[in-house]
Amino acid sequence: MSVEQLSAEERDSWLRGLTKWTLSRDGKAIERHFEFDDFSQAFGFMSRVALIAEKRDHHPEWSNVYNKVEITLTTHDADGLSLRDVKMARRIDELVA
Repeated sequence: MSVEQLSAEERDSWLRGLTKWTLSRDGKAIERHFEFDDFSQAFGFMSRVALIAEKRDHHPEWSNVYNKVEITLTTHDADGLSLRDVKMARRIDELVA
């Protein structure tokens, strides 16, 4: 399946709605930091994200240290951001709303 990279204009427009996500230095990914009360909450969140990622076949790059989770979204097939990343970020945001 071919996935197209968002243009700079498209990227900027879509990111206006993702206020808690930041654009990576190279402009090819978006990142967000999450902090929970404890490890169990962080791990539960990661489990919910994993189920969504599997269903969408779009997997985040992430790390977890105790109650903190860092997520990076990018589309490797597009060598940058695609609409798939925006949709995944929105879905992740819904989990913590």
